[in-house]
Amino acid sequence: MTRARKAEMLRVDHAGEYAAVQIYQAQRAVFEGRKGKATISEDLTEMEGHEAVHLSRFEALLTENRVAPTAALPLWHLAARALGAGTALLGEKAAHACTEAVESVIEQHYADQIAELADRDPELARELAQFRAEEMAHHDHAVEHGSRDAPGYRLLSSVIKAGCRAAIKVSERI
Repeated sequence: MTRARKAEMLRVDHAGEYAAVQIYQAQRAVFEGRKGKATISEDLTEMEGHEAVHLSRFEALLTENRVAPTAALPLWHLAARALGAGTALLGEKAAHACTEAVESVIEQHYADQIAELADRDPELARELAQFRAEEMAHHDHAVEHGSRDAPGYRLLSSVIKAGCRAAIKVSERI
């Protein structure tokens, strides 16, 4: 694997984990303290904690490999906060639909990277496999909690997935 390819991977993965933390923080800000929303607030706090661990690891990998984060990070910050707050304002099921959509794209993204890294960097592939498992647990939790019953689920899911895929492409390049 070339240094440039590894830099692309790290940049994208860092951006994705950064955005995930921002989404969960924004969703939590909407639900926290509201009557009847303690359970989802706790769930979001737990998932945000997993994403924060992933983010911390990618920050270390960026530093170790002397790779700058994507220049689009300020844009991803705004987009992720808007996505998180917007879906939470639509209700719990829409917040879960957001998680399901994002995690389905990330799960596949990590699976592709794991396959690419298996022989070249087995240590990083193992780490990504662990992260992928945690992302899939978030996905499954969202489905179990009614993500597919969200208003406009198909459209919401499609738009979020398209946005994630576009963010991946942009983050690979800049």
